[in-house]
Amino acid sequence: MADPHPVTTERADVAAFRVEAGLDHLIDVHTHFMPQRVLDKVWAYFDSAGPLVGRVWPINYRREEQERLDVLRGFGVRAFTAMLYPHKPAMARWLNDWAADFAARTPDCLHTATFYAEPCALDDVRRALDQGARVFKCHVQVGGFDPNDPLLDGVWALLAERGIPVVTHCGSGPIPGRHTGPGPIGALLARHPALRLVVAHLGGPEYAEFLDLAERYKHVMLDTTMSFTPFVEAYMPFPRVELPRLADLREKVLLGTDFPNIPYSYVDALRALRDLGLGADWLRAVCHDNAARLFGL
Repeated sequence: MADPHPVTTERADVAAFRVEAGLDHLIDVHTHFMPQRVLDKVWAYFDSAGPLVGRVWPINYRREEQERLDVLRGFGVRAFTAMLYPHKPAMARWLNDWAADFAARTPDCLHTATFYAEPCALDDVRRALDQGARVFKCHVQVGGFDPNDPLLDGVWALLAERGIPVVTHCGSGPIPGRHTGPGPIGALLARHPALRLVVAHLGGPEYAEFLDLAERYKHVMLDTTMSFTPFVEAYMPFPRVELPRLADLREKVLLGTDFPNIPYSYVDALRALRDLGLGADWLRAVCHDNAARLFGL
């Protein structure tokens, strides 16, 4: 079967975007690398339009691990994450061990770890930090846990103390979960205002409420994952009245894409940001400079 999005052509398109934005490289804070057997199950879930997906969702970059790395590097992505997440107890530690090995053999990966609301959560996070984790993924929707679960009190306190970013899927898209939305995460931030929380997907569909949190808390940021693309705008549109606020938050917005689990080409995500008309300075900040500053790159 022919590749619907030839990578060689797309590489030139991404390079043209970078030239237009005045960027030599990109930094993508929301990409997924995980053990292949886990990734296969994730892809199968998307293929079946599972209950947390709710619609047909083809995987555009269904490739072997090395091919996916080559694709990102070919796009000029100088640093990226390995977002992985448990959906049940006793998964986080072995996922983190895999991620530590992946980071050791992939120097341009920002060493990523995760956790689950379970009695060993704090020990798992300490172990991951000792291994060198620089960013964590928390998936409130898939995990099905309340971020305010007492089992996580020590986790949030430690991550806030260390200043470690936590990319958190806490918005209610694509399908609401028991603990998604701005309420639970707002309560968490009230208790841990120093937490470096990165709200995935701009918090969609509760965009305005998560913009509120980014304005209220010094260390709250947002990632752009899938936002503004036709795929998402069709059912979860970003209210254009909020664009001036997004522009004002220029230094608190980070490029995220969900690569490889996206149903369109990588350059489509970049062009969706460009077409907002917020300017080259905003694009440079979002697509590189903010993450470079956050991670000391």
